[in-house]
Amino acid sequence: MALTVGVVGKPNAGKSTFFSALTMAEAKIAAFPFTTLEPNIGVGYVRKKCPHTEKASECNPKDSFCREGTRFVPVKMIDVAGLVPDAHKGRGLGFQFLDDLSAADALIHVIDASGKTDLEGKPAINHDPAAEIEFLREELFHWMASIIEKNWKKVRSRDISVLSDMLTGLKISPAQTEECARRLSLEAKRIDWSEEERLAFSKELLKIKPILIVANKCDDVDNLDNILEKFPDLNIVSCSSLYELTLKRADNIGAISYLPGSSSFEVKNATEKQKKALGTISSYLEKNGSTGVQQALETLVYDMMHQIVAFPVEDEAKWSDRKGNVLPNSFLLPSGSTPLDLAEKVHTDLAKNFISALDARKKTRLSKEYELKDCDIIKILSR
Repeated sequence: MALTVGVVGKPNAGKSTFFSALTMAEAKIAAFPFTTLEPNIGVGYVRKKCPHTEKASECNPKDSFCREGTRFVPVKMIDVAGLVPDAHKGRGLGFQFLDDLSAADALIHVIDASGKTDLEGKPAINHDPAAEIEFLREELFHWMASIIEKNWKKVRSRDISVLSDMLTGLKISPAQTEECARRLSLEAKRIDWSEEERLAFSKELLKIKPILIVANKCDDVDNLDNILEKFPDLNIVSCSSLYELTLKRADNIGAISYLPGSSSFEVKNATEKQKKALGTISSYLEKNGSTGVQQALETLVYDMMHQIVAFPVEDEAKWSDRKGNVLPNSFLLPSGSTPLDLAEKVHTDLAKNFISALDARKKTRLSKEYELKDCDIIKILSR
């Protein structure tokens, strides 16, 4: 199953623009609340230097793409409707869309750093973006608590493993569930927690889900000092989704040459009007190093989720599959994963019949306990 990242935030924070800039999917973008009603699903990508640069032959990706020696590894993205304060009390669209995010491995919370919209997405002047971070955390907590309350009769007086089974659908492992209970000194054999204990447990569970804050619309803001000072322990990345989307669309029509996440671009066939707009974006890139959109996803996937990339092959000499495609697939895996974990990603039958693995670079045999290194090229040996 592909790594899944959910995109959340209030209406008009630029969520759908951010989603479109990452995935180039045609999400609805408009300046009024609840533009997105049904979840948008697309594919974003994280960058990694492609191992084909070590060989003379080019790669032939089947699940991703490669440009200028950079491999873009796929990540499933879900963009859902905007969330407003007191959604847990039924305001706005309530929690109806949060269930679409239940299977997300991590969340990106997009806030309007410009301060030009309030918590409900309506036009405002000098609104404090920090309030968006606080209210969304509160709503996510109530959502998590509501899931536990809804199922409490089924798990009460039973072993915590029953609760763990229920939470696996939220991408929370049994070990994580038990660790949360242990940190709060909660009974795990016959759970009969009070309402206060259940709420504390919900808050503890929320800490497990990696959440990155994206301070969007930074093309329209002077600085983020207030937000950074108020939340020193949170991961916050500034960006301009609008500029990234503009650059990708210009690259698609051949007006410029732009590699996503780059600090510059080359003008090729742009009109004078386009050149003027591109000049503004170029100044932003010089000041900030990038639009921040690509960096946001990579901060979440690589730095917060500690994912590595592995390349399975069938021919260890050519680094190819049986049809001769060089480095056809790339998989994201948690740091500490083994060849057996990679085999499971490729195909369950491959994992069932696993014997051992081969490091295609060193041509050495690997056990199923070997910890994969980032950008390992692996041949799975099976019965």
